[in-house]
Amino acid sequence: MRNNLARLRVEHGLTQEQLATRLGVSRQTVISIEKGKYDPSLPLAFRIAAAFTCRIEDVFVPEEEV
Repeated sequence: MRNNLARLRVEHGLTQEQLATRLGVSRQTVISIEKGKYDPSLPLAFRIAAAFTCRIEDVFVPEEEV
């Protein structure tokens, strides 16, 4: 699954640490999601979308749609 997390984070002026704190996860989790090495749980995906006031589909894109 591809994601736009790094782009959204930078556009909102957040560091990985700041985003991790907002989401209640470790900075390493944010890094892994940004690199596409970890797909978040559904509750975490909802928290990520809410942090950027957008839809989950705006953050995460299935590979077949890339």
